[in-house]
Amino acid sequence: MPAVLAVLVGCGGGSVGATPQGTSPAISPATATWALIWSDEFDGPAGSGPNPAFWSHDLGNQENNGWGNHELQYYSASTRNSFVDGKGFLVLKAEPSADAGPCWNSKPCAYTSARIQSQGKFTFTNGKIEARIKVPSGQGLWPAFWSLGADKLPWPEVGEIDIMEFVGKTPNAAYGTAHGPGYSGAQGIGKPFEFKQAVAEDFHVFSIIKRPNEIIWLIDGQQYHRLTPSSLPAGGSWVFERPFFLILNLAVGGDWPGSPDASTVFPAQMSVDWVRVYKEN
Repeated sequence: MPAVLAVLVGCGGGSVGATPQGTSPAISPATATWALIWSDEFDGPAGSGPNPAFWSHDLGNQENNGWGNHELQYYSASTRNSFVDGKGFLVLKAEPSADAGPCWNSKPCAYTSARIQSQGKFTFTNGKIEARIKVPSGQGLWPAFWSLGADKLPWPEVGEIDIMEFVGKTPNAAYGTAHGPGYSGAQGIGKPFEFKQAVAEDFHVFSIIKRPNEIIWLIDGQQYHRLTPSSLPAGGSWVFERPFFLILNLAVGGDWPGSPDASTVFPAQMSVDWVRVYKEN
């Protein structure tokens, strides 16, 4: 991630606000047809890191101002924190650490974790982007699957699409949100998807469909949020017609989830079965 973004952007920028919903798309997700154009199935040998042809690591904390959200983890490239398990899963692991690097408050970070991204390796502009993920449960945990514009612009002008965010304090909800000029941070335009059980109990497929002037969010194939330029607040700018790169991370603490407490179990693991990108036919 460029330094200008790293200083300002964490894993999604915070809680979501309400948004007006537009009319139904001309082609629904159910009737569209798709051709796979890129994927990572995480089939590498056990203990190896994420495929370097697809992913790079974002590192640190203090030098990135707590990732813009006063987060408490120090991101590392160690295979203790990000590895393929030999069974077809990528694992991002957060764990307590006595010797992590400095946090935004100049104190040693209490945790290490991982954040990987595809900048310079893969981008998308339109298509269906999805991942099958099992999130960890626990107060203060903040796993996310999201994207940033690949242009060298400041946030939020560059644009951010949060495909999935989960915070442990709302165990039955996952969130999809967009951030841009005039609707960023806590004013991001988003919506929760309410589950009938705890999100962390099972794997779920978190998706967006990006078309010109439209973003659709889905979970397990069910559409729950849609954004078009007409949905933006007065003065807001639509900044999503550009290449975006992908990010997977497991944050600990921060302004939105709050800090872990005595009930939070570590190590905490975010498991990713696959990430796939499709072109619409």
